[in-house]
Amino acid sequence: MFKPAVIGVAIALALGFAAPASAHAHCLDEACWQQARFAGVEGSGADSGNATIAAQRFGIWGVDVDGMNRAVKPGEDFFEYASGNWAKNTAIPSDRSNYGVFHILRDLSEARVRKLVEAYPQGNPATDGDAAKIAAIYRGFMDEAAVEAQGLAPLKPSLDEIAQIADKRQMAEWMGRANTHFGSSFFAVGVSDDQRDPERYTLYLSQSGLGLGDRQMYLEARFAPQRARYQQYIAQMLGLIGWKDAGKQAEHIMALETRIAEAHWSRAESRNRDKTYNPVEMSRFAAFAPGFPWADYFKAAQLDQAPVVVVRQNTAVPKLAEIYHQAALDTLKAWAAFRTIDSAAPLLSSQFVDAHFEFRSKFMSGQPQQQARWKRGVSLAERTMGEAIGRDYVQLYFTADAKAKMDALVANVKAAMGARLAQLEWMGADTKREAAAKLANFGLKIGYPEKWRDYSGLEIRNGDVIGNALRSNAFQWDYYRNRLGKPVDKLEWGMTPQTVNAYYNSVKNEIVFPAAILQPPFFDPQADMAVNYGAIGGVIGHEIIHGFDDQGRKSDGAGMLRDWWTAEDAAKFEAEAAKLGAQYESYTFPQLPGMHINGKVSMGENIGDLGGLTIALEAYRRSLDGKPAPVLDGFTGEQRLFLGWAQVWRTLWRDDALRQQLVNGPHSPGQIRAFAPLRNIDAWYDAFDVKPGDKLYIKPEDRVRIW
Repeated sequence: MFKPAVIGVAIALALGFAAPASAHAHCLDEACWQQARFAGVEGSGADSGNATIAAQRFGIWGVDVDGMNRAVKPGEDFFEYASGNWAKNTAIPSDRSNYGVFHILRDLSEARVRKLVEAYPQGNPATDGDAAKIAAIYRGFMDEAAVEAQGLAPLKPSLDEIAQIADKRQMAEWMGRANTHFGSSFFAVGVSDDQRDPERYTLYLSQSGLGLGDRQMYLEARFAPQRARYQQYIAQMLGLIGWKDAGKQAEHIMALETRIAEAHWSRAESRNRDKTYNPVEMSRFAAFAPGFPWADYFKAAQLDQAPVVVVRQNTAVPKLAEIYHQAALDTLKAWAAFRTIDSAAPLLSSQFVDAHFEFRSKFMSGQPQQQARWKRGVSLAERTMGEAIGRDYVQLYFTADAKAKMDALVANVKAAMGARLAQLEWMGADTKREAAAKLANFGLKIGYPEKWRDYSGLEIRNGDVIGNALRSNAFQWDYYRNRLGKPVDKLEWGMTPQTVNAYYNSVKNEIVFPAAILQPPFFDPQADMAVNYGAIGGVIGHEIIHGFDDQGRKSDGAGMLRDWWTAEDAAKFEAEAAKLGAQYESYTFPQLPGMHINGKVSMGENIGDLGGLTIALEAYRRSLDGKPAPVLDGFTGEQRLFLGWAQVWRTLWRDDALRQQLVNGPHSPGQIRAFAPLRNIDAWYDAFDVKPGDKLYIKPEDRVRIW
């Protein structure tokens, strides 16, 4: 579904759409890329039922000095220096696959949301407004006895519909309705801002169909254990719903998805905006990708009125259509049944919940225990009516003063970016003028939306967990598809206020900071400003730089996808970006031999980190107005800034979760982000006396200098 990101956000990434902004947006943290529609209600989370409902500052002035390991030289291992004692003394909670500062703040946000939803009175969802609807969603899920008593019955009509499909035309219709039920499709469709006409919405279509995520999982020998366990899981789930020949059909489904994986573009190809805008007239779509009943598909999706479809992976889609044409109908039906039960399982009785958790969370990500039911209930309520909850959240937890101070901080970091642009030696005057115009046109959204979502058309019933989910899917799909061809809503947000994250949207050319990230340790008006510049200043800079990273730079100040670079400047940029990619690919993970960061896939985020911290440093220096920075507890201002950055990227991983991140995520792991950009910033060397011979030392001529 095209659902705004919420706590523990998780998007079905093969689509590239999921939230309104996400087709063309960059999120700050990996969590915004790790969800799948309703599977997300099973996401991880430490038990914060007794969490304090207030953010906590690190130390006295913003840095956790006790969490450092000052016995280690900064130039040898800066993550260990900044957070070694924290890492040594911190255990990953049993219901998490990884843990760090983002998770601590998500625990806080989750606890606050729980307090809200549990206080909403039970009423008639049809007449008593949003609060009654949210209460019905949450309490229906929390009534575990009722859910257990119903077993598979609530999903049986959906499974019966699949069983009764008589031909491939009907199967294509079922796939066309994928956005309104629990199933899936070989293709993902969505309505989002038109990259070539940013004032209007258009229709996009992408490759889809893989239950294991990235194509690598199907094609590389090192992932054979994951494939074997996945096939067992398919057979298990089909067996639980009584599907005929479950074991044999699991083999066929695995073979089918392997063929789909072979047709898919790689993640690196799929993020290249030069290649992913391919408009095809609806009238010639059948000729473009023969073998699939496109007319039935688009009609079922209620999109047949679209004049044009923008195809993202234009060479993969015809191959997927041919795979569909060749596939046996029985295999397609079994695949559809499996994808349905896999998606709906977290909302069903314990045998389905447990099977889903054992594979998706425990086996694939190493998470030992299922999260508490209330957390899954909070997540479900968030996914269904996140902005309605957010409207109450900001009244309690976000002040006008915090918004005003954040406005000032953003203005200073933006001005620093302007100064950096003017100083660049490698960029020519023509490109600089375009870059400056783009920066001047940046939009800014802080805290919460000016206009809230209207949920009056969403039908919610007490005690109807599956029905509520299905009606929510249809409600959300109607919201997005009805915008096709209409003017873009410039006020819309792609995240709820209670989301601990931030993003840049290239088509709107805007940066967005939800309320929940604007608190310690990221942002604390009472803390040392050097730390604030290293933490939230680095985040602000990161999002600004996304407008100028390897893909964001391809849009202009109006959000239009066009090449505004001179060939010479583009070549210089690409050469520096390649150097940065090589740096990140050189990092190893001893617990996972042979696994590396994909420098091309993570390029935008890595450029965002390097450029973002660079301009945050510039902004901090400007804020001093020529005065010397104070020394606190023996730390200079610039030392505190770099420590502020490093400590917000504290992260611990279970091995399986780290493997998943390296395969499926666009972000480098947090423990790498804590130090990797610093190696290219001269001031870090001066601040911590990093010398040749130190492990992290890079010669000045080899340091990457982009923004």
